[in-house]
Amino acid sequence: MALLVHALEQGFLYGLMALGVYISFRVLRFPDLSVDGTFPLGASLAASLIVSGWSPFAASIAAAGAGAVACAFTGTLSSRFRVQGLLAGVLTMIMLYSLNLRIMGRPNLPLLGRPSAVSATANWLPIPSGWAVLAAAGLAAVAAKLLLDLFFRTELGLTLRAAGGNPRLVQAYGADPKNMVVLGLAVSNGLVALSGALVAQYSGFADVNMGVGTIVAGLAAVIVGEMILRPRSVAWATGAALLGSCLYRGAILVALRYGGALGFTPSDLKLLTALVVLAALVAPVVRGKLKREEA
Repeated sequence: MALLVHALEQGFLYGLMALGVYISFRVLRFPDLSVDGTFPLGASLAASLIVSGWSPFAASIAAAGAGAVACAFTGTLSSRFRVQGLLAGVLTMIMLYSLNLRIMGRPNLPLLGRPSAVSATANWLPIPSGWAVLAAAGLAAVAAKLLLDLFFRTELGLTLRAAGGNPRLVQAYGADPKNMVVLGLAVSNGLVALSGALVAQYSGFADVNMGVGTIVAGLAAVIVGEMILRPRSVAWATGAALLGSCLYRGAILVALRYGGALGFTPSDLKLLTALVVLAALVAPVVRGKLKREEA
C-alpha cells in the first residue's frame, strides 16, 4: 500500500509536467525539448527562494512564472526569428542549465527542514496524516487540470487549439498564430516549472540534473494515458495525461523495487524509462496488425 501511495503522490506532482507536455506536443504540435531545462528551473528557483525566506506558495508561483517566461523565449525564437522549433528548444535548455547553476550557486540545494507547499497544504486538510500528502498532490493536479479545461473552452483557448491544427484558419479569423505558439509554450512550461518546484519541495532537494529525461517521462505519461482512455475531448485528454503520469510513476517504482530479480539497478532508470515509452509506442502498431490479421 505504501508503494501505491508513493506512486500516486509522485504521479500527481509530475502530472503537472505531463499536462504541460500535452499542450506543447498534442495541442501545438511543437517539439519542445526545453522542458528538460524548465523543470529544474522551477525546482532551483523555488528552492533558492524558500531558502531565502520566501513562502513556499509564493516561491512556487514565481517558479511557474519563470518557466513561462523562459519558454516564451523559445516560442519567440521559433515563430519570430524562424529558428527551427527543435533547435530553439535545445538552445533554451542549454542556456537554462547554466542559469539554474547560477540561481542555486551550486549543483544541488537541500530543502530538508524547510517549509513546503505540499506539506503545508496537507496539514490544512482534515485527512489522516498517511493520506494527507496524497490528497494535497491530487488537489494540485486536479485543480490545474480543471483550470486548463476551462481555459481551453474560452475564445482564447479555442484559438490556441486551432493554432496547432490549422494556423491558416486562425489567421483568417484575425488572430496571429505565432502569438498563439508563444502563449501556448508559456502556459505549457509554466506548468512544467510548477511541477519542478513542487517535486523539489516534495523530495527535499533541488538538483541541476533533475530535468534530464523529463521530456521522455512526460511523453510516456501522455502516450500511456491516451492508450488507456482514448480521449475524444480535451477534458478526457488532460485526464489521460494525469492517469498516464500515475501509471508511469507506478511502473518505474515497481521496476526499481522489484527489478533486482531481473538484474535491474537504480542506475538503469533511464533504460526503464525508454523501455516504457518504447512499449507505449509499439503497442498500438502491434495491436493494429493483430486486428488486421484476425479480420
